[in-house]
Amino acid sequence: MSVTIRLARVGRKNLPAYKIVVAQTRDKRNGRALDVIGHYNPSMNPESFNIDKEKYEEWKKKGALVTDAVEKLIKGEYKYVPYEPKKVAKKEGGGWAGPEDKGGEEGANTSKESTETPKEQPKPEEKPTEEPKPEEKKEENKEDKKE
Repeated sequence: MSVTIRLARVGRKNLPAYKIVVAQTRDKRNGRALDVIGHYNPSMNPESFNIDKEKYEEWKKKGALVTDAVEKLIKGEYKYVPYEPKKVAKKEGGGWAGPEDKGGEEGANTSKESTETPKEQPKPEEKPTEEPKPEEKKEENKEDKKE
């Protein structure tokens, strides 16, 4: 099996820190590690980064794959971008508009979208292509055969 040098997350919620580990490629991100060769903490100011270069080179010679993040960290090009989830827009009046929220009346639909009728766009008129009738085709075929 292949071995990968990658980041394994440690630390608490909203304050990440990472161990640089050597692990089986199929193992989980924070699963069993064969060797811990360093750490990276983007939460500190300035960022804290430490790696055992001898172990790194040794594992690389043995054929370990290296993730892009670890390669960039070693080169000094890595830029940590914190995760920011998208904000969910709330319904007017607050709360979530689920299937049980009918707006007071059973089966009543109070949304503006459903009360307005959708505007139909006019379809371009198609001109029918005129094909000769089957009788005319037969006559043309007979004339072609005579010649």
